[in-house]
Amino acid sequence: MTQPASSSPDASAFVAINKLTKKFGQKVAVNEVDLMLAKGETMAIIGPSAAGKSVLMKCLVGIYGADKGTIHLNGDDVTNSNAPTRPDWAEKIGMLFQQNALFDSLSVWENICFRQIELGTLNRKDARDRAIELLGLVGLAPESADLKPSDLSGGMQKRVGIARAISSDPEILLLDNPTAGLDPVLSNHIELMIAKIAEKRGTTVISITNDMHIARTRYQNLTMMYDGKVYWSGKTSEIDDAHNAHLTQMLDGSSQGPITMRTGKREDGVYA
Repeated sequence: MTQPASSSPDASAFVAINKLTKKFGQKVAVNEVDLMLAKGETMAIIGPSAAGKSVLMKCLVGIYGADKGTIHLNGDDVTNSNAPTRPDWAEKIGMLFQQNALFDSLSVWENICFRQIELGTLNRKDARDRAIELLGLVGLAPESADLKPSDLSGGMQKRVGIARAISSDPEILLLDNPTAGLDPVLSNHIELMIAKIAEKRGTTVISITNDMHIARTRYQNLTMMYDGKVYWSGKTSEIDDAHNAHLTQMLDGSSQGPITMRTGKREDGVYA
């Protein structure tokens, strides 16, 4: 049986999700999810594969519209992808996709400032200068600006993806497994870098992670999802007193407990 989240959504929260449901055919990928997050705070979302984490993230960024429920960002209703306030929020949200989603045919600097170039808010010279500035923030040398993504290691590509996600100084930063496939040292470095950037800019951060130590230590809030539902949500400082079987099993990585392995893909063709 689903355990209730530790707190109910509040319309005054900076990110307020209420009873959000997303289906693909008959498959329910996100099932009546409630979440809230204050401005400038950080949240880690954990859960096994096909839990609905990535689908929830794509609903937040506007790739998917909701079948039921609501999403409010700073009071604006952005539940559907065609909501009147969506265009404004498109400029206020930065997202790192799980596989980075870099354009192979473009240089690193063109990838980082792709949005600004396409919208015409920066000319190409200023866009390149801006990209080099952002490369410095993520620990990459200016010389990497003219390389192609295929010239970079996995960790470097991840940093370029983060630089692109923060290129518009977003109010909300969404990260889908920012350290997936990276070694522990690099993972910790990237998470520390994200935390510093977020703190410096007052950015609200929501990150999917499979690293339970990072989830515990780098984020102020944590949400546990399984089978499209939220089974626990609250402050990371409250985890040890949660006494929640789903949360405990996920944090411990145990094969014993209410979470069972699932195989196959969601209706949208991606693992959630």
